[in-house]
Amino acid sequence: MIKLSKTEEKIMGHLWEMKRAYLKEIIECFPEPKPATTTLATLLKRMVDKKVIDFEQHGKSRLYFPLVQKKAYFKNTVGEMVSNFFNNSPVQFASFFTKENDLSKDELKDLQTLINEQIKKLE
Repeated sequence: MIKLSKTEEKIMGHLWEMKRAYLKEIIECFPEPKPATTTLATLLKRMVDKKVIDFEQHGKSRLYFPLVQKKAYFKNTVGEMVSNFFNNSPVQFASFFTKENDLSKDELKDLQTLINEQIKKLE
């Protein structure tokens, strides 16, 4: 899967949330100072070229929509992070995540419940 820049990921986040949006609507999602129209149009073109989004032409306007599902992109991104930073070990990743994020007792119990549910599915 294609890797996106941080700004492209922000655009994808807005498109995943809105499902379909025109350039002007995407710009409105950004905080001040808003990106220039030309800058955002360039990023959208790159994203179309990467085949992560597409558009429908409506007169002079383009209605953009995602081609990549959020879950698939997230899974791939986390997988790359685990591979690159944790020797491809989900256990090392989980260990780092739980120790370095100051999780509360309740959050740790929630994670434990999720893990136990996954174990049961494998039995």
